[in-house]
Order: sequence, then structure tokens, then C-alpha cells
Amino acid sequence: MEIKGKVHCFFEQSGTFKREFIKLGIPAEDYDIQNNFGETDHTDDLFQAIEDAYDGKPSLFDNITPDDLIMAFFPCIYFCAPSQMNFTWGCINYRSMTVKEKTDAILDRDKKRSYFYGLAIKMFAVAESRQLRLVMENPWSENTYLKANFIIPPAIVDENRMKRGDYRVKPTAYWFVQCEPTHGFTYQFDKQAEKKTHMTSRGSSVAGVCSEERSMISPDYARNFICDFILGKRQEIGQLTIFDPPR
Repeated sequence: MEIKGKVHCFFEQSGTFKREFIKLGIPAEDYDIQNNFGETDHTDDLFQAIEDAYDGKPSLFDNITPDDLIMAFFPCIYFCAPSQMNFTWGCINYRSMTVKEKTDAILDRDKKRSYFYGLAIKMFAVAESRQLRLVMENPWSENTYLKANFIIPPAIVDENRMKRGDYRVKPTAYWFVQCEPTHGFTYQFDKQAEKKTHMTSRGSSVAGVCSEERSMISPDYARNFICDFILGKRQEIGQLTIFDPPR
């Protein structure tokens, strides 16, 4: 993929990808309502921006062109496998609640999941209708909500992110809109990867905002992913090969 414009990195921890794009000579900026590390370029309400763009109102999407790329690390708090356990009466978080309290909690969570699910679909619709290139990331463990409930299948599933130098295995899916992935594999398995230093986690009580520790991405992984699947760039530390498609 050739990026003649810039990369717009959306949501939490996107700064890691931003820095790696810049190191590779590609202009990049990140956007998030949080700025806990003091490095976010644009502290925008991306949820509202998606709503506005979908409704045809002025938004930050007006400044993004088909020559650019959007990398969206869409919040997974209502889609990931641990979240699915919160939709059962047997959830440990509900152990001291009455049946009605448990049910009300589940119904409230269902409303929030529906809202964020709708936002993800609207973001895809904005990219598709405006011919904007978009890559969205989200977990792909056994019970993740998007595995059986999304408008298109992912183009790539990275089953073991540690093989590309990340902190943990964490199977992850990537959806591509208005673009196609390149297919390479930079093998950088680090037996000490799980011991890499993590920044102090700052959790959030805001709906739709993920724990920073859970969404942490290593710079090595960001660089290897960009070279393998965005740029098709061969690196000295690895070798590009045909990547097996997700089953």
C-alpha cells in the first residue's frame, strides 16, 4: 500500500503506531479523547465525530482524504470475550445482586454494546461512502462478539502477536476498508517479551474507554505489523512470506 498523505490513528494506544509510522517516514497523527501520556495530537471526541460524519455534518473526517489511511483501534470493552461473561446471571460481578439487579445490569450493558456496535458500523459506512482507507483492530479470541456479528469479515487474524514482538499472544483481527493488506511475516518471537516494561496502567470508568494496560501495544509489534501488512516492506530482522489467511 502506498500512503501519499498521512496516517490518522484513532483511539487509545494509537500513539505507538503513530510513532512507528513517523520513523518509517510517513506523517502520522493520533486522536483520542484521553491524553494520559501527554502525547495525543488531537483530543477529539471520536464517537461524536463518527456520528456527525455519518449524519453528513462537519467533522474531522472532512480533513481526511483517499490518499490517507485511518488506523482505528476501536474500543473493545463491549465486544471482547471477558465482556461476554457479563451477559450471564452467573457472572461473578453479580454474585451479591438480586435477580432483578442482575437483569438490569445485563440490559444496561446490552444497550451500551448496541451503541458502540452501531458506531463501529457507522465508521465503516463513512469510510466506504467517502472512499477513505480504513484499518480497524479488535480482539479475536474464542467468544468475542464481532466474530459472529459484523458487517464484513476481517482481512487478517494475527493469532499470536508475540511472534511479531508484542507483549502477549492476544489474537487480534484487522478489517480493511477501501484497501487490501500486503502479506508478509516478520518473525520476531521474543521469549522475554512478557517481561518487557509496561507503562503504569490507568483504568477508566468511562463507558467505551478501555483499560490502557489491556490495549498496550509494543513498538516492535507496531513496526512489524506496518511493514508486513500496510507497506509490504522487507526488514533485515525478518523475511516476507505468504501469510496464511484466517480460517
